Amino acid sequence: METNGVQLTPEQARSALADTEHIRASATALSATPWPNWFFITLTLYVAALPIIYGGVMADSGWLLPQPAWMGIMLAITAVYLVLFVVAAKAWRHKTGVALRLDVLPKRATVPLMVGLPVLLVGAAVAFRITGWPGWLIAASLIGAAVSVGFHLAFVRLHRKTP
Repeated sequence: METNGVQLTPEQARSALADTEHIRASATALSATPWPNWFFITLTLYVAALPIIYGGVMADSGWLLPQPAWMGIMLAITAVYLVLFVVAAKAWRHKTGVALRLDVLPKRATVPLMVGLPVLLVGAAVAFRITGWPGWLIAASLIGAAVSVGFHLAFVRLHRKTP
């Protein structure tokens, strides 16, 4: 093995190969995550925005914006999210040759998420409508974003364990 005309010692070559293997393993583990980083960020922002938008839709009067504007925003961001979801799923299929399947995830993680997140997001809007205090919406946004990040990190960890 040579580098710029200088011959490496066997120890230097083994060290370089070990470093290369470590970098390759890190890149493989990162690429094993199903969601690209841009989609993970999009998903987190979407989950963080939903409580505030639901609060606007459910508000008694025109809270910050008229109610039809809130409805339009909700429909628009949901359509954009669904389009980006399809793009991310196609990228995963193109990258791995396997369709993205969420049903293979551990039920102990996905069931509480599928039940708890809608309760959190919609429950905050209902609490806001009853009390008029926007703190419910902000808290739900922060908790939803934290759940999104936590679920993504768990998903990354799960895929790193998979050979």
